[in-house]
Amino acid sequence: MSITLPAAVSAYFAADRSNGDTVALCFTEDAVVIDENRTHRGRDAISRWREEAARKFSYVVDPFAVSGDDNPVVVTAHLTGNFPGSPIDLSYRFTLEDDRIARLEIGV
Repeated sequence: MSITLPAAVSAYFAADRSNGDTVALCFTEDAVVIDENRTHRGRDAISRWREEAARKFSYVVDPFAVSGDDNPVVVTAHLTGNFPGSPIDLSYRFTLEDDRIARLEIGV
């Protein structure tokens, strides 16, 4: 099944296969990411968050559903890897600002 994602969200999932700096560029300067009950503010913190996750685990994210035509955009993705609880379906709640992500909340 194919889904259509807003450009900024599509760029995020593509960048997540790369590195923290590439992921951080998908966000506004003062963006917020909330993941595993931790808050990461600003591009530098977001880059560190992504790099930390990549050091700890190998994983693949496969988005399979999207809801919301405006803000927020909620994407459900299947996450598999070498982490406890794998595989799992996660909800990615994106708040967009212009062509970038201003806020991302990841949860079950």
